[in-house]
Amino acid sequence: MIIYGIRPVLELLRSDKEVETIFLQKDLKSEWASEIKKVSKENSIPLKFVPKFKLNKLTKKNHQGVIAIGSIISYQNFENVLSCEFEKGNDPIFILLDRITDVRNFGSICRSVEANGITGVIIPNRESALINEIAMKASAGALNNINIFRTDNFRGLLKYAKNCGLCIVGCSEKSNKNIYEASLNKPSIIIIGSEKNGISDNLLLICDEIIKIPISGKTSSLNASVAAGIALYEQKRQFSTS
Repeated sequence: MIIYGIRPVLELLRSDKEVETIFLQKDLKSEWASEIKKVSKENSIPLKFVPKFKLNKLTKKNHQGVIAIGSIISYQNFENVLSCEFEKGNDPIFILLDRITDVRNFGSICRSVEANGITGVIIPNRESALINEIAMKASAGALNNINIFRTDNFRGLLKYAKNCGLCIVGCSEKSNKNIYEASLNKPSIIIIGSEKNGISDNLLLICDEIIKIPISGKTSSLNASVAAGIALYEQKRQFSTS
């Protein structure tokens, strides 16, 4: 859902509707531009400063220097969902996506998450794929049926999760430990990094365990969505046999 123009965007920001991201024309100095920056920051809404031609690509209409992308999903509160899962006697499992920006990859991961009954997906406010119609299609509609959490502070969320008893597992080709040697049958957060950069070093430091998926061929790494699917199914297998 594309909303363009000063007044419509400001009205969207003042409503209780979810906003995926805002594109603001670079170097705009006006009262309304300052208000958009302020409200975006207060509500942790991703704000991207772009040249005018970028806005012109998003819409041919008179955008007045600002375009907002309305979210097609509702984001959930991580602490609330985690608490509810424990109260129900469940073993919560989450997957955290570190800088996964490809929309189709993201959608495919969400499809595997829903198919495995995983509690939810954690993404950053920035450096993450847009949750749009393409992502919805790639997920085969799974995005409608899973919890999505968005945060500005991965480290803070992971530390909170660890204090609540969750195991933090990084999936990285840099590890010497095979995924099939790891004990995954416990409440946890599995971290999947981008294909280009892998998991951020500051997140690897928080991990309780770092595992790799063995590769026998000449290919050096797996597609992020494939790696996520393998990790989730191995975890499900371990839970079913424990």
